[in-house]
Amino acid sequence: MNVLVTGGAGYVGSTLVPLLLADGHRVRVLDALMHGGQSLLGVWTHPRFEFIKGDVRDADAVRNALADIDAVVHLAAIVGDPACALDPELSNDVNVKASQSLVADAKAAGVERVVFASTCSNYGRMADPTVPITEEGELRPVSLYAEQKVGIEQAMLGGELNGLKPTCLRFATVYGVAPRMRFDLTVNEFTRDLWADKDLEVFGEQFWRPYVHVRDAARSVRTALEAPEEKVAHEVFNVGRSGENYRKLDIVEVIQSQMDTGKVSYVRRDEDPRDYKVSFDKVREVLGYETLMTVPDGIAEVAAALSAGAFEDPFGRSYRNIP
Repeated sequence: MNVLVTGGAGYVGSTLVPLLLADGHRVRVLDALMHGGQSLLGVWTHPRFEFIKGDVRDADAVRNALADIDAVVHLAAIVGDPACALDPELSNDVNVKASQSLVADAKAAGVERVVFASTCSNYGRMADPTVPITEEGELRPVSLYAEQKVGIEQAMLGGELNGLKPTCLRFATVYGVAPRMRFDLTVNEFTRDLWADKDLEVFGEQFWRPYVHVRDAARSVRTALEAPEEKVAHEVFNVGRSGENYRKLDIVEVIQSQMDTGKVSYVRRDEDPRDYKVSFDKVREVLGYETLMTVPDGIAEVAAALSAGAFEDPFGRSYRNIP
């Protein structure tokens, strides 16, 4: 297929693009390069790779990017609760308005297949977080970021864009080493801080979240793209593994089992009340997709990369989404 990946230079995108190229697809990336383009240098000279520097809010750039495209993977976004809260107007423009325009333009260009990167944060604070929630469970977003993702999901799946065949992937919290590395994600951040022998303050340590390795997240996109259309059209899939629901307390304990540096203290804060366990049975049963990595694997991987000196300054601004 000819695949357009918006946000292809980002954390998941820069991991996905090489996978799609390896499978024989032609890949065009549309990205504004807010965090630079180094993450794509490994595929830059690939004969089936094309890059367009542009913002998803730029109608002309989007229309050019959609020319001769068979499928769209929409990753471009202001990602995460802190980044959205920092500039709600920008977040609305990118995550809502630009997404609406993109899918409308895709439909107008004759593109039917769209894979939309959503989030398990849509489940918010569950009434009973000890019972894993399925894709049919109640959505209770407690952040602007999740509210925006829920809204776009509903617009895509609610028949407002007749002819479009969307697939919504609700990613668990992502972790692991990627070409565009991030250290503002829980597993990566905790591992970095304790590896560096820092004092780590943890809040909400009893709240549940699911986690998925960045390469497994990328593999789920590839799986959705290559699956028979009737299995994925107008469907939502949680992306992760049912056994990979953790509390922050659990993550700290896994890290401490692998290293004896750093100091952890638990503090009370109320800014992030999300608390949810998620079931990932559907994606396994319908698409045959299973993750390959676990949180302990990811912690070891991140720690090894840090020890090897792979990151000049792992505390630098380039490794997080907000200043």
